[in-house]
Amino acid sequence: MKLNLEQIPRVKTITKERFLKEYVLLQKPVVIEQLTRDWPAYQKWNLDYINSVAGDKNVPLFDDIPITTKYKFNEPHTQMRMSKYIDLLKSKPTNYRIFLYNLFKEVPTLQQDFYYPDIGLKFMKKLPMLFFGGQESKVFMHHDIDYANILHFHFHGEKQCILFPPSETKYLYKLPHALIAHQDIDFTNPDIEKWPALQQAKGYITNLKHGDTMYMPEGYWHHMTYITAGFSMSIRSVTRNKINFLKAVYNVFFMRYFDNFMRKVRKQKWIAYKNAAAIRKTHQNIKNC
Repeated sequence: MKLNLEQIPRVKTITKERFLKEYVLLQKPVVIEQLTRDWPAYQKWNLDYINSVAGDKNVPLFDDIPITTKYKFNEPHTQMRMSKYIDLLKSKPTNYRIFLYNLFKEVPTLQQDFYYPDIGLKFMKKLPMLFFGGQESKVFMHHDIDYANILHFHFHGEKQCILFPPSETKYLYKLPHALIAHQDIDFTNPDIEKWPALQQAKGYITNLKHGDTMYMPEGYWHHMTYITAGFSMSIRSVTRNKINFLKAVYNVFFMRYFDNFMRKVRKQKWIAYKNAAAIRKTHQNIKNC
């Protein structure tokens, strides 16, 4: 079964006024193809360059293993020297990913390779994050904890992005007290008999290549598949919506700690409860439609 997805609109360039009016205010995604063309990073950033400036750094790695009680919220599964990790990325497919990593702290020279675009958003300049993935690796369907407006810049290779707006949450088998959808769902080829609500969800899809920039609005669900090994950078702008701001505060200061506590106390029973609740609530939602 194929999901109900439309292509994310693409523009080569865009004015600040048009970007705010047609995409930020309407909370619609867009891909800007030439926003990074004047960055040094556009010419320099590839896996070999990252290896040359950061090969000696130990980096946190995430796998695609199902969430268990062993790890806390957003806790890496292992670590590896960057040079060894890049060798792995270049040699064969791997599920190991670098997720939400501020390499710029450890390698300040990288900050000279990009600019914060004058596009109408006020960016949190202390939080540029890098994401790396091996060929065929996937990032599970989730939405971000802070409901930020995000510019996502891709470098080296190609990856597929599937997005759903917050309005479609009721069809996505969201786990309670979490930011993720049920991890048994393969969003690239879902089983409609097992996950019937997905046929009701309306979302977006695009493939990002080197230099592409994707605008992802507040609270959007996203699932990433690295078609080839590569990496991306995200910069964030705080939510403009008051309700989303309150949700972000709740997530940051209560939800993640509550979930970690319950996993520690109830262990796998808590995981099983959340998985079952996600299915039960989502199927109830489609009955009520």
